Amino acid sequence: MVILVAEDETDIRNLLKLSLEQEGYQVLAVADGLAALELFREQTLDLAVLDIMMPRLDGLNLLRKIRETSNMPVIMLTARGEDMDKILGLGLGADDYLAKPFNMAELVARIAALLRRSHQYGKPNVQEMAKAPIISGDLVFDPDRATVTIRGVSLNLNAKEYKLLAFFMANPGRVFTRQQLYQSVWQEEPFAEDNTVMVHISNLRSKIEADPKNPTRIVTIRGIGYKFMAGQTGPTR
Repeated sequence: MVILVAEDETDIRNLLKLSLEQEGYQVLAVADGLAALELFREQTLDLAVLDIMMPRLDGLNLLRKIRETSNMPVIMLTARGEDMDKILGLGLGADDYLAKPFNMAELVARIAALLRRSHQYGKPNVQEMAKAPIISGDLVFDPDRATVTIRGVSLNLNAKEYKLLAFFMANPGRVFTRQQLYQSVWQEEPFAEDNTVMVHISNLRSKIEADPKNPTRIVTIRGIGYKFMAGQTGPTR
């Protein structure tokens, strides 16, 4: 797997590169944001580690540009105590952050967890999703226009319902546990007794199923989780 490291402090950049290469990763290390942006546009990357304070293009603006076309995992490096940087980074789509000075073993563990989650649950790339609408029976998900329609009539979905349906439709026929769905859509670890996924699926069923009490699109696999069935029909509107 290929990791982009953007860090202007030479000692930290070299340490990151050496440590990650020892873990078996291919590392592309640069000293400023513009160089990192060029690599991002030229290379296929699996994850990025970005320092916030960098010359030419800072980490937050670099993250903003990355998120225009990619959902690859991004870890931000912040100065200790800079809570606003953390808030801004997470708001722009960062997956995780570490404050300097950080423990290298902890960073390596977080990278491994993000890569495992990203590849195991098949989080779709924004560019791949935007190629064409996903059609399932009379249900059409159009990522380019950010719309969901049944027989041409737009559905009113909130942000999480939209992302949940997008994930299901991008992975038809696959069974996902509640934990996997939460990690993929909410991108964080669920609480043990959290019913968030169940509530959102119930709300989604009420909008896309002909009979929400007997769903044929998002079906429950007893004792395991949920599966999206392609080609079904929805409610008459």
